[in-house]
Amino acid sequence: MTFPEAIRRFELWLASERGFSAHTRRAYAGDLRQFAAFVGDRVTPAEVTPARVRAFLADLHRARHPATLGRKLAALRAFFRLLVRDGVRANDPTAALPGPKLPPRLPKPLSVDDCDALVRAPRRASPARRAGGAPAEASAAREQPRAEERALRDRALVELLYGAGLRVGELVALDVRDVDLRRGDVRVWGKGGKERIVPLPAGAREALAAWVARRQRPGVLAEPLFPSLRGRRLGERDVRRVLLARARAAEIADRVHPHRLRHSYATHLLDMGADLREIQELLGHASLSTTQKYTAVSVERLIEVYDRAHPRAHKAGRG
Repeated sequence: MTFPEAIRRFELWLASERGFSAHTRRAYAGDLRQFAAFVGDRVTPAEVTPARVRAFLADLHRARHPATLGRKLAALRAFFRLLVRDGVRANDPTAALPGPKLPPRLPKPLSVDDCDALVRAPRRASPARRAGGAPAEASAAREQPRAEERALRDRALVELLYGAGLRVGELVALDVRDVDLRRGDVRVWGKGGKERIVPLPAGAREALAAWVARRQRPGVLAEPLFPSLRGRRLGERDVRRVLLARARAAEIADRVHPHRLRHSYATHLLDMGADLREIQELLGHASLSTTQKYTAVSVERLIEVYDRAHPRAHKAGRG
């Protein structure tokens, strides 16, 4: 089996059996193609040795961040384990290789005020006149329904991202039928194809109700929850563009992206007293250790509040 054949098999396996997002599949496949180019055309996946894997990682070590090296090693591990499982190889050449040491990286949530501003951000008006020279009034009349539809969609999209803590891949995969406005929850398909039910706060329910009501027609339940104005399903890049535009309109200085809203959701729940295991279920984390990082974030935030607000915070000898 050649590398191109093995990589195609690997990508199918990641999608069908592991349920990895398209973004992760592309990243892993790119890492493997880079490795294949490094070892050369004459080497097949069955002939790769631990020494070749070590040489590849060593070659990248100076120019790459430890997190990037860790991802490349993770891609190679998953790839060779699949080949062992399929009988292409007798052993895994990455088995004895240690991963790079990563500095601790804590999530950086937005403030509650910034999240609220992001949800409420007004959309900037589009130009009244098009290149064709149509009168401003006629152009505005044609654009108004589309602008209203876009505003309803974008408001519902942001309310759902922050109000349910969804991954961006989970959000764009939703169909209209996955939202139950009567019960007030959304059915989500997470990593590994695992299903979970996430309750919706009042703001998300209201925004989704307005958006779904706008689209009432036969067969709508099977359609994407968030389509473009031409009807195709929004992609992850489209969602990032929506957030960027709203962040600019709300004059939010911090960088805003979908996963930061997920971090904000979890941290704000913890700040309000939610149980860590409940947050784990809501986020769809397989391990509680993944959720525990938000505890450290909340402690840091408490210290910041103390330093900023307590009358004795700046007295000498604190601690």
